[in-house]
Amino acid sequence: MKYRSHVVAAAGVVIGLASAGASVHAQQPAPKQAAPAPAPALKQASPAALAAAKEILAMKNASAMYQAAVPNIVDQTKNALLQSNLNYQRDLNEVAVIVAKNLAGKEQEIGEGMAKIYANEFTEQELKDLVTFYKSPLGQKLLATEPRAIQFSMSYMNQWGQVFAQTVNEQFRVEMKKRGKEI
Repeated sequence: MKYRSHVVAAAGVVIGLASAGASVHAQQPAPKQAAPAPAPALKQASPAALAAAKEILAMKNASAMYQAAVPNIVDQTKNALLQSNLNYQRDLNEVAVIVAKNLAGKEQEIGEGMAKIYANEFTEQELKDLVTFYKSPLGQKLLATEPRAIQFSMSYMNQWGQVFAQTVNEQFRVEMKKRGKEI
């Protein structure tokens, strides 16, 4: 589960940053943009380590997390541009289709980057061991049940947070009442 969480978190960060970058890009003229911060340096991975990392990501169906990245970023950029260019709505809608078509497949760069990250975080042997594990009956069960377990865990955390927020609110009210202030 820990490994899947890292993949989910990494993909979320990548897509979130790309989305933020798209909005910033759409709102600022090109010459005034700051260069993106360089990615952390990763060690050079062997072809076997990269292959094992890609196999792990494929078994985890990691591409499902970022397959809509290009259309989503194109749409967010179009919407940001529309905010200050309402009179170009028809043109921007048509251009969005062209841009999405021209950039289709670029989301694969996310998968390549994720494989490099895995190869940076694990040794070649560890990656091979993980592949072996994920091919085992327990590994297959983990791959099959982990998404549901994560979903249920997130739901539980949200419910817990709502209940706990009420407890915190009550504590604030009690402490403020001690000070003679009703809230």
